[in-house]
Amino acid sequence: MTQKTSAATATEQTLPQDENILKAAKLKKLEALEELGVNAFPHKFDRTHKQGELQEKYADLESGAETEDTVHIAGRVMAMRNNGMFIDLVDPSGKIQVFSHKDSTPEAEMEKLQYIDLGDIIGVTGTVRRTPRGELSVRSKEITMLTKSMLPLPEKYHGLTDIEQRYRQRYLDLIMNEESRNVLRTRTVIIRAIREFMNNMGAMEVETPILHPIMGGASAKPFMTYHNALDSNFFLRVAPELFLKRLIVGGFADAVYEIGRNFRNEGLSIKHNPEYTAIEGYHAYMDYYDIMTLVEDLVRFVVMAVHGTTKVQYGETVIDFGPAWHRKSMVGLVQEETGFDFLTLETAEQARAKAAELGFKVDPKFNWGQVVEYIFAETAEHKLVQPTHVIDHPYDISPLSKLHRDNPRLTERFESYVNGWEICNAFTELNDPRDQLARFKEQVIQAEGGNEESMMLDDDFITALEYGLPPTGGWGVGIDRLVMLLTDSSNIRDVIAFPTLKPRN
Repeated sequence: MTQKTSAATATEQTLPQDENILKAAKLKKLEALEELGVNAFPHKFDRTHKQGELQEKYADLESGAETEDTVHIAGRVMAMRNNGMFIDLVDPSGKIQVFSHKDSTPEAEMEKLQYIDLGDIIGVTGTVRRTPRGELSVRSKEITMLTKSMLPLPEKYHGLTDIEQRYRQRYLDLIMNEESRNVLRTRTVIIRAIREFMNNMGAMEVETPILHPIMGGASAKPFMTYHNALDSNFFLRVAPELFLKRLIVGGFADAVYEIGRNFRNEGLSIKHNPEYTAIEGYHAYMDYYDIMTLVEDLVRFVVMAVHGTTKVQYGETVIDFGPAWHRKSMVGLVQEETGFDFLTLETAEQARAKAAELGFKVDPKFNWGQVVEYIFAETAEHKLVQPTHVIDHPYDISPLSKLHRDNPRLTERFESYVNGWEICNAFTELNDPRDQLARFKEQVIQAEGGNEESMMLDDDFITALEYGLPPTGGWGVGIDRLVMLLTDSSNIRDVIAFPTLKPRN
């Protein structure tokens, strides 16, 4: 009795009064079932078909036709009409109507209908028919309670409209909203297609640590944790890059990739979640030109897998991933927007002064590259709607990228933009340990100056480079943003099953 009382009162403090009344009614039905000796939470059910399988198998069954085919189906009750005579039974594959009538359903089974509520999960054994109105149905012969729901579903016609509730109670969102189910299923299709593309090209999927003793691999503010057994602080990884490059050094494979979570202790927005999914890949003997082609081919492959065409509708814009992507330098884009070539300036002071003259308020600590990056973000980034590689980033903002072969103030780095969003970051990888050590030391100086996103000096990574990293191209694609683009989603939380939210008190 204690267990029942606990279940009955567990959520009363958080439910509106009318929902408490509905919950109490459901619990009375549960108690009535138990008094009749019915187990409302049995261990299993021998299902023979999913709803979608029946819809496909009997697609040619004519209206009004009856069969003698007996099936066992299960799902959640999402609609009831005529005192349970008609039930819409839904599973992840689709919906089937259950038809129960005293002329064909045993009396004992008809009695069970009074104990069934919306949200209950039931099993049905019966024969397949199509109603005169064309609805594929199962004429019930036996009804089995599989899980008695204790909380009422949102009202049918308004659904689950509270955005925050949708994110906090994703399970309820998925029950009520087919669109949410489809978005997250498309995410699975996208990740599966990415793996297929990478495996087909011979790359090996690997796993690297999430707990890092030294923060590195990207410029970002990390999360910190404490390892009790080792009595040491660790960082949740901001990127797997340095470990993946160690695998290339070791000759594990010529191409490796990892799909996994990264963590950045930064702000929330419609495009940013502190915990996000990305793929990173590293390919020996490639440079950033090769990687541009690879990224284009990968994204096209994924787009075709999802939509069957390279053209995607996002909002009111059609984005075409088919043609070769535009390639524009960051400095060149800034010049297009401002009419000034920042490569003509030699020092950070000159760059900051020119930015101020052009009307931009930049941080007095910005170096030359940071000024260029800031003006690019303010003026050009949002205009890059069709797929575009922004190439040749300043040396100052690219601590892991190889120097440009034609201009030592730049690096062989690119970011790919679609719909004004960055979806990819890539380099010709820096493999000279002397240069990498100098860059790390510059990062340390920046950190001492208050830059919380600076990388730390990783001595072991320098040692790995001293053993020899072949010429290598590396890249990372943000999967969450790619899913947003391919599902016409305007908020990153819509494409993450359980997004990061502020805890409720």
